[in-house]
Amino acid sequence: MKVLVTGANGFIGKNLVVTLNKMGGHEVLPFTRELDHGQLSHLVAEADFIFHLAGINRPDEESEFFIGNSELTAEICSAIVASGRNIPIVITSSIQAERTNAYGRSKLQAEMHLMNLYMETGNQVYIYRLPNVFGKWCRPNYNSAVATFCHNISHGLPIQVNDPSTELSLVHIGAVISSFIDLLINQPTDKLYVSVDPIYTATLGELVEQLYKFKNSRETLVTEAVGDGFTRVLYATYISYISPNDFNYPLNKHEDPRGSFVEMLKTRDSGQFSFFTAHPGVTRGGHYHHVKTEKFLVIKGKARFGFRHIVTDEFVEINTCGDQPEIVETVPGWSHDITNIGDDEMVVMLWANENFDRQRPDTVTYKV
Repeated sequence: MKVLVTGANGFIGKNLVVTLNKMGGHEVLPFTRELDHGQLSHLVAEADFIFHLAGINRPDEESEFFIGNSELTAEICSAIVASGRNIPIVITSSIQAERTNAYGRSKLQAEMHLMNLYMETGNQVYIYRLPNVFGKWCRPNYNSAVATFCHNISHGLPIQVNDPSTELSLVHIGAVISSFIDLLINQPTDKLYVSVDPIYTATLGELVEQLYKFKNSRETLVTEAVGDGFTRVLYATYISYISPNDFNYPLNKHEDPRGSFVEMLKTRDSGQFSFFTAHPGVTRGGHYHHVKTEKFLVIKGKARFGFRHIVTDEFVEINTCGDQPEIVETVPGWSHDITNIGDDEMVVMLWANENFDRQRPDTVTYKV
């Protein structure tokens, strides 16, 4: 199938083209600003499906809204009619089409051109009235507050927020592209206007606050809950604006004669991750916890774990090594230690169910 993508070099276009190329089975016909409109009719005649994503958002003159949004859409509709074929077409309109500003009126006119095409010829059309779309590759300092804030905050540049209470409706680029692909594959005939889920809402103040938490997490090591929902896709977006020079960042390394200890990541409600090393013959630990629990994973070397119940004096010993991954879990009320019984440095990964608090460490010295 030949798929025409207008605005192929734009934010949404780039994400769509990458996805189509990865899927295979589709030949992408890109139309960009570098091509003249005379080539557009030829591309339409070749196409089996059209994603009309091109448009004008920030013109020098108000009239450019109508040239780039309405008139370009009219050209495509005329080319479809001239082809004599039914070529399903998707257009990215905007929730601004419900408003009376110039941008909104130009988008509404573009919708009307498609509706006329549908009414007069039966050609299948799909209209998306999108809210603010955000995600990787969106151009900062252009027409997206999310892109601008992500870029500036990640690069240590100032931002301007006129009204923190202003509420935004937001949709992630991944949801948009997934919906596009579903249309391309299934081509339903029972809908003209298509909605995308999920739609997120956030104020400018909330958005900025969250982005600064992402930035500061490299210092505090405390990660946000980035595994689900809006925070997940916002964090992915923020990270995409980081300069390659900042892909890596240092951690504090605590060293003593036993070895070293490094904290890697902390969470707000699920503990922290770290690792430590131990030289041959070195024993670390020798304490118990009342509530804290830990999971140890030896990833290099050989280890002997010792456990002693602080009331019954029951003793347990466990040997493990990096060649056979195995979790060893500490239990409240049991003192525990770990000894490097190998000939080389031992490296151990550690998860604790709570972040270390120097004021309330829940760590009581007790010899195993």
